[in-house]
Amino acid sequence: MTVFVAVPDATMLDRLTPGVGDDVVLEVWTTDDPPLDHPVDLVVMPYSVSAAALPKLADSPVSVIQSQALGYDSVERSLPAGLVWCNAVGVHEGPTAELAVALILESQRGLDVVARAQPAGLWKRNWYPGLLGSAVLIVGVGGVGAAIEKRLAPFDVDITRVARTARSDERGAIHSLVELPDLLPAADIVVIAVPLTAETTNMVDAPFLDRMKTGALLVNVSRGAIVDTDALTERARTGAIRAAIDVVEPEPLPADHPLWTLPGVIITPHIGGNISSMPSRVDPLVREQIRRLHDHHEPLNIVVDTRIRT
Repeated sequence: MTVFVAVPDATMLDRLTPGVGDDVVLEVWTTDDPPLDHPVDLVVMPYSVSAAALPKLADSPVSVIQSQALGYDSVERSLPAGLVWCNAVGVHEGPTAELAVALILESQRGLDVVARAQPAGLWKRNWYPGLLGSAVLIVGVGGVGAAIEKRLAPFDVDITRVARTARSDERGAIHSLVELPDLLPAADIVVIAVPLTAETTNMVDAPFLDRMKTGALLVNVSRGAIVDTDALTERARTGAIRAAIDVVEPEPLPADHPLWTLPGVIITPHIGGNISSMPSRVDPLVREQIRRLHDHHEPLNIVVDTRIRT
């Protein structure tokens, strides 16, 4: 069986070509190009792609879509019928956790303050909370949440985990979302690591933020719409909480938005997965998907399936 694969750029094509074999045909194509005139088994999307581009897939005879991203919150309502969407499990969990820890350390050690003071040559030598011994509440125990927990453990922090339902594993108890209001007041740092769903949209609202300890740090590396931006802005303005966020609603955040300049707020531009080693994790995933399609197996990591089942 010959497998036809479309990739988003010549760089990926060059990386994948060695060793694919004569029964795999690679080509460069994206939804910005004219519709395909022949069937394609697997389309690898660009890393960043707008949901507005997804309906264009209906104009081409494609079957399986491989995302290079982990999130898929906009896909279900935009993906044409008859297609399968696979997300990039195993690609971004580590880098996103790395950024989460960096944001925590930057805020807990005041590195944002000294960085802003550096151009003026100001010697800003103050006391900061630090991370050692902090009570950390991680909301979300999936791939990203687990990776964050793993990286925070060596800092001798007290970690509490929350998921949709209560359970336990080899690392101890996992609390349910129902318990979250009672857990928030004890946390020095609250990390959001859940996918964006109808249930989690605006989950971090005014009552959530008001339950947090005064001066506690909110870290969001998931999706901006999980947090009520207006409520966050108001509480950061008063100093009730601090925030270190890689995502925000809307994105990009308007240049004149007050959240940019509030003390105690750190904003990075949705760069959780943006590290140069990404191809070393994406390419093996794409190769495995090609192998599975060649062998008539279901692809890995299906998160949206619009095929009609008989």
